[in-house]
Amino acid sequence: MRDILTSARQAADSLRSLFDPTPLQRNDHLSKRFGADIWLKREDLTPVRSYKIRGAVNAMRRVLEQDPAHETFVCASAGNHAQGVAFACRHFGKRGVIFMPVTTPKQKIDKTRTFGGDQVEIRLTGDYFDQSLSAAQAFCTEVNGQFLSPFDDDDVIEGQASVGVEIMDQMGQAPDMIVLPVGGGGLSSGVRRYFDALGNPPEFRFIEPAGGASLTAALQAGAPVTLPRVDSFVDGAAVARIGARPFAALADIDPAHVLLAPEDRICVTMLEMLNVEGIVLEPAGALSVDCLPDLADQIAGKTVVCLTSGGNFDFERLPEVRERAMRYAGTKKYFILRLPQRPGALRDFLEILGPEDDIARFEYLKKSARNFGSVLIGIETARAENIDALFRRMDVAGFDYRDVTVDETLANFLV
Repeated sequence: MRDILTSARQAADSLRSLFDPTPLQRNDHLSKRFGADIWLKREDLTPVRSYKIRGAVNAMRRVLEQDPAHETFVCASAGNHAQGVAFACRHFGKRGVIFMPVTTPKQKIDKTRTFGGDQVEIRLTGDYFDQSLSAAQAFCTEVNGQFLSPFDDDDVIEGQASVGVEIMDQMGQAPDMIVLPVGGGGLSSGVRRYFDALGNPPEFRFIEPAGGASLTAALQAGAPVTLPRVDSFVDGAAVARIGARPFAALADIDPAHVLLAPEDRICVTMLEMLNVEGIVLEPAGALSVDCLPDLADQIAGKTVVCLTSGGNFDFERLPEVRERAMRYAGTKKYFILRLPQRPGALRDFLEILGPEDDIARFEYLKKSARNFGSVLIGIETARAENIDALFRRMDVAGFDYRDVTVDETLANFLV
């Protein structure tokens, strides 16, 4: 394994012809809220709006140093890695073949094509990432190409470690704590290795989505394991299995230093950063900020760097983000109401709504052969306590209802 201090510095230097160091910005809003000195390392402001460009460029650079004539690079990705590889292919003038699931949003496909230009061919294969990955690896073997892993590769890890180089250059010293998002582990392992090699490293906290906690599972098992199920909402970090190489650098961390972020709470953080700070973050990009309330007693009075890893957010998803944020905050509820099939029954219900309660969803099927009909109702309100008060009034009035907001099975079918 190469010396990480040297290789990370080389990676950082090689990027300077492509883009300046991403800003390290003190955030007054978060600093005041948590009584700490909080800085954001804005990886959402790279040319491809994520840190993935670092690993892709460094890995390709390393290959071409050994074999300048190598022509074909292959990867599988549904998001930021694809864009980083596409950018690197155009920069080095090499052919890139990028496999993406058929279900990839058109916006991400178009952006990948924009970054790669004529150097990149996009192949839509399979409904799921694993199918795209298998196709990419088979094609790579067939054409004797170079496969570019999104995280389980030493060159990629060293490229991501260039983030640490920039933090040290910009701050002049290590902060008290660095908060890192974790998906496949390339970024977190690279930055940790770099600061450990410097000596007297800061504290680290690692944050991963609750629906894709591959690092937590690996620490429990003592080795990388494949999660049986992954929630794909945090698509930039929801990885079923952490990389073997990244885990080798993370295997000794304290499991208590790994925090899990509920997907719906991440939506609250995304909206806060957008509405208060004007910062557009994708779900994975908001992870390091999202965990700050969980760390409040540990960061008071300290200098903390949070890495905002990406800003590739499709605004067509904004209604979903708002919906999930309101559910988490308790200001939106869905419930099924059994309503008597008699004149005036609906009016009886409407009269118990509070002044801040608004009906956002109403579906009613009158059944002539029954005494009661089922109504799916969605209520939005200004404060979570309004919902509790509404349910109390419904109980007093004798309404029969069932809250399905957190019933994942019913909500997926009905809402």
